[in-house]
Amino acid sequence: MLFCGIDIAKRQHAIALLDGKGQLVQPILSIPNDRAGFDQLIQALPDPDAVAVGLEATGHYWVALYDALTRQGFSVVVLNPLQVAAYRRSGVRKVKSDRSDAVWIADFLRIANPSPTRQDLPVLLQLRELSRFRFRLTDQIGDIKRKLLTILDRVFPEYEQLFSSVFLRTSRALLEQAVAEMDLQELAALLQEASRGRFGREKAQQIQAHARRSVGVGFLADAAQIEMRCLLAQIELLEQQRDQIDDALAILMGQIPQHLTSIPGIGPVTGAAIVAEIGDVSRFDSVEKLVAYAGIDPSVYQTGQFRASEAHMSKRGSPYLRHALWLAASVAIKHDPQLQAYYQRKRQEGKHYGTALGAVCRKLLARVYIVLKEQRPYVVKPPC
Repeated sequence: MLFCGIDIAKRQHAIALLDGKGQLVQPILSIPNDRAGFDQLIQALPDPDAVAVGLEATGHYWVALYDALTRQGFSVVVLNPLQVAAYRRSGVRKVKSDRSDAVWIADFLRIANPSPTRQDLPVLLQLRELSRFRFRLTDQIGDIKRKLLTILDRVFPEYEQLFSSVFLRTSRALLEQAVAEMDLQELAALLQEASRGRFGREKAQQIQAHARRSVGVGFLADAAQIEMRCLLAQIELLEQQRDQIDDALAILMGQIPQHLTSIPGIGPVTGAAIVAEIGDVSRFDSVEKLVAYAGIDPSVYQTGQFRASEAHMSKRGSPYLRHALWLAASVAIKHDPQLQAYYQRKRQEGKHYGTALGAVCRKLLARVYIVLKEQRPYVVKPPC
């Protein structure tokens, strides 16, 4: 059996091929990061059954090579750079050259004998790509909404009192129109159509009464109307795109074995983000390591003789996983009796909302770990 280690870089990849005793079979090979280089590597490797291939997940530069190798039937182990770095520090070879990283990777394969990366990795990568893109879209939508509220606060600050949310369907339809120029009958008709009969003349009178008493800056109204129409159009477009991504995520989630959505609080969108960020759960030996990866483990500040009395969330690791867990926990405390009771207990102990919800995130992640590890649905339990 031979062991192939690939040191991934943006322009060039270094290839080391070791035998079972850890000796180089041939000089270290350098290939360009293009199709010709991939073909050169595949020709240089023995039969797929006679070689174990490992590479580091460096940025996104490894994905194309991984795809090329797996298409040719090679089993590829995708390694976390931290794993190889830890092995290098514990080794006896004291070589500093970057090109020797390929040797360390190959030697790690030989000694550790890690399992090949799961075959549904392409689906997981798609999930990660789309869920992260959705996160950015949602962030953009929130940013645009804040801009619109700032404009509205200048020209009609009382408007927020009229609806439970400025961004309801009826409110959006109203903001797209020059309401100040409409008479009561026109305004009532607009409200009735936009709200599907929920609002009418009474709501129109209330809006006009607030508008007459408004302390907004009147001479900015025309400019504000143009700005708000543009911003509302952007929000609508981004929300449509987000809906398209949600549909794609649901399809991808159906292609991988998982039962995350059986856990109260975790829906298709948050489930996609969680499973995509965790990837192969077998790379975490314990739930504590997964908690640390999510960055929801406690971090205590200490210097000299001083040690802080309060622990804070470390916020290391994946911010996308942490965000998805936070959203899931916010829903779980409303629909899961056990987590709801646990959250209330933390609040009664005097814990701040964020601290209590962080503790729920920790509990929720433990459930995620078991469900992914054992590949079985979660069974809701009554509160203790």
